[in-house]
Amino acid sequence: MPPVRISRRAELLLPGAGNTRLVISGRMSDVCAELDRLAALEARQGNGRG
Repeated sequence: MPPVRISRRAELLLPGAGNTRLVISGRMSDVCAELDRLAALEARQGNGRG
């Protein structure tokens, strides 16, 4: 079994951009590492929300 499993699901109920749900499952340390990786990628791309 892979350490981390990532699923992306489009939310069809709400039209517009940014309506994708991300489901990450696996060992807590692997999930946290993946969240850190995604946060760094988002910061580099300048897509922060705050």
